Amino acid sequence: MSLSTQEADLFEGARGRLQAIAYRMLGSAGDAEDVVQEVFLRWHAADRDRIETTEAWLTKVLTNLCLNQLASARVRRETYVGQWLPEPVPAGDPMLGPAETTEQRESVSLAMLTVLERLAPNERVVYVLREAFGYTHREIAEILELTESNCQQIYRRARQHVGDGRSRTEVDTAAARRIAEEFLAAALSGDTGSLIRVLSGDVVAVADGGGRIPARKTPVLGAPAVARYLAGLFRPTAARRAYIGGEPMFYAVVVNGDPAVLVEVGERVFGVFGLEMDAAGVAAVHVQVNPEKLAHLARRWTAAGGEPPLDIRW
Repeated sequence: MSLSTQEADLFEGARGRLQAIAYRMLGSAGDAEDVVQEVFLRWHAADRDRIETTEAWLTKVLTNLCLNQLASARVRRETYVGQWLPEPVPAGDPMLGPAETTEQRESVSLAMLTVLERLAPNERVVYVLREAFGYTHREIAEILELTESNCQQIYRRARQHVGDGRSRTEVDTAAARRIAEEFLAAALSGDTGSLIRVLSGDVVAVADGGGRIPARKTPVLGAPAVARYLAGLFRPTAARRAYIGGEPMFYAVVVNGDPAVLVEVGERVFGVFGLEMDAAGVAAVHVQVNPEKLAHLARRWTAAGGEPPLDIRW
């Protein structure tokens, strides 16, 4: 059944919201785009005259597709090489969705997306719909074809799991740039003492190379160990320059609401260091160098035309 202009516009008006939901549910920008495209194909093929509420129908189809994706993703995680981290998404990307409340901003942070990986698929779906998008338990129950009380129980379990996570500190754009500059200067100095001063005492560093780029396969815990790890990682050597293919440029950016350092080599985004903050300093460093998980950010970065690099050389 062909789409009218009005029907096509109706879906395009919902695309951003659908992508934002899917990204939170899947932790993958690429998968979110693919799932939303599948929703569009089903919208195109549906008997739209029989659909009473477009938003509810689209959300239900999207949710079911995400549940299927989450089930298969859990199997893939078991064979994933090294640590798994979500895909970073730059500030201003519609995929980040609504950011009016603390809960909405928190729901898309790299730390929260990592915590959501611990949840069962139905817990993750219920939590995202309720916490980030304000769906009522009745609406979620209808989407998942559950009872309202069952939906409430799933939500309570999800909150308990998520509640074990770390409390982060929100920063504005100016503060994010300052934090990125201080972090990078300390890392490039090779002085672990300088690094320890910008880190929280119980900081954790996690790297995701996906088996494609060499990356540490276990988390690094505690300020002294993380400082040594970062000092070694940022130490310039001829072999490292040869491996990455040139001289890196560093940029202070914001990804998923947190400060970050973007590393570019020869107009190619090579990696992103996401910096989760708490009152004591950098509480977590999320090192994303898996090329597949940088593809979406790289496209957005190129389209935006970039910005001046930090005046810090390797």
